Amino acid sequence: MRTTATKTVLTLAVLLLAITGGFAQNKPQLSARDVIGVPAITPVIAEPEAKLIVDAPLAAELAKGKVIIQYRTENLKIVPVYGEAGLKVSPRIGHLHITVDNLPWHWADASNEPLIIVGMAPGKHTILFELADTTHHVLAKQLISFEIPETTTNHSHH
Repeated sequence: MRTTATKTVLTLAVLLLAITGGFAQNKPQLSARDVIGVPAITPVIAEPEAKLIVDAPLAAELAKGKVIIQYRTENLKIVPVYGEAGLKVSPRIGHLHITVDNLPWHWADASNEPLIIVGMAPGKHTILFELADTTHHVLAKQLISFEIPETTTNHSHH
């Protein structure tokens, strides 16, 4: 009886080896890449160009000596994040540089709120809006020119 059981086990083993490819027959072992495939390494897709759209100052407010300028961005979100790590964020993030009357300095604005300036003297002025990435590299800019009229309202603070 033992011989029959042994023959049955051996027969099943031979059949199993025949089905699975037999003993190691010096076949090269399949690598993980052969079985799974090559991972798709997708390069970062270039995002559309960042755009800055700046409206003219509100005329009714200019007459009162107030400068209120609304703006919006496309393909860049204004947030208070600065530094190299911000360049890896998608969608793109950044802030504004604001320069008044071509002065040698500017300030960074990440409020995403309308620009409001009060107390400017009557006369012609400019404000340069620069859209910058988190490392202060300028991506887009727009220069706004306007005039604050001479009125009695402008002198109410004196």
